[in-house]
Order: sequence, then structure tokens, then C-alpha cells
Amino acid sequence: MIVLGLTGSIGMGKSTTATLFAEVGVPVYDADAAVHRLYESEAAPAIEAAFPGTTAQGKVDRNKLSARVVHDSAAMRKLEEIVHPMLGASRQKFLNDAEQSGAPVAVVDVPLLFETGGEKRVDAVVVVTTTAELQRERILTRSNMTEEKLAALLARQMPDAEKRKRAHFVVDTSHGLDPVRARIKDILAEAVKLKPGQF
Repeated sequence: MIVLGLTGSIGMGKSTTATLFAEVGVPVYDADAAVHRLYESEAAPAIEAAFPGTTAQGKVDRNKLSARVVHDSAAMRKLEEIVHPMLGASRQKFLNDAEQSGAPVAVVDVPLLFETGGEKRVDAVVVVTTTAELQRERILTRSNMTEEKLAALLARQMPDAEKRKRAHFVVDTSHGLDPVRARIKDILAEAVKLKPGQF
């Protein structure tokens, strides 16, 4: 089974692209959704111990946690040390299940794929991109998004141009869904020709 890493900076259309992969029957692992699940279960006690007051009723309060770690790189590292091993285990279970189901290709959707060295754990990388103007417009329409929050998020992410340079496949979401669907079809046709670990 070929594993594609799907990534792209905030507001590029990565979630939509992941949905379109799933629409054509590709198993998709959503790292953000997995983090949400961990925040509501096994990660909560460890996060409360590390960052007292950031959970309620056994679940992580994402706003409180975000306020605690977003401007503190040491706190962010500490949080990653708690969550990443749990995330790795859930991703591995997903991949085992996808392979057993006979899927020729699986997608792991990881926002910070390059930033966390995740490209080493996939066979090829798909980077989702759009224009800087569209990206900004999409992000600032989100609820509780501010210019300051946006700047902090972008500071943690590798620049789009660098991601595109490192990608095996690029998906441009600037022109609506149909071109994206066509591009996904092309990527899947190429992906099945790859050998695991080829790059």
C-alpha cells in the first residue's frame, strides 16, 4: 500500500482536498481529528498534569490550552511530547487497518508534516496550495481568528513555497473543486505506480 502524506499551510484547502480523496474511496487519516479524540480521552490527564487548569470534565479545553502554549515554544514542545506518541500509535493502527482492507493507497492528513519530520514516514507528499490572498481571506473568515493568531500560526508553519518545492505532488485549490477532483485522479493514477519507500 502506498501512503501519501497530505499537507498544506492553514487556509490552503487541505481539509477539502482530504474530503475529496475520501469521496473516491481512499482511506484518510485526519491527524487533527485524532488529536481532538485524544484531547477528549487518554491525553487529557497528562495534559492537565503538565498544564493545570486546561481541562474540564476530563476533556481538554482547547481555548485554554491554546492560550497557554501558542506563544511559548517550550510549552508547545512539552505538549507535543505528550501527544505525538499517542498520535503515532493511532496513525499506525489506521494504516494497518487500511492495508488489511486491501486499499492500494491511503492518505495521512497532517498539517505540520514537514515541520515534524513526517515526510520520512510516507511514500510521497501531496502539498495543497492557493494564492496568498485567497489563503488570508479564507483564514480571516473563521470564527475567533485574529491577525495576531494568524501570525502566530503562520510563524510555526514552513513557507508555502518551500513546501511546494519538497512536494511530489501539488494540488492548487484556487479554481474550485472540479480541478481538484481531476488532480486527485491524476495523483492516484501516479501513486499506484510507485513502490513503497521509492523516494
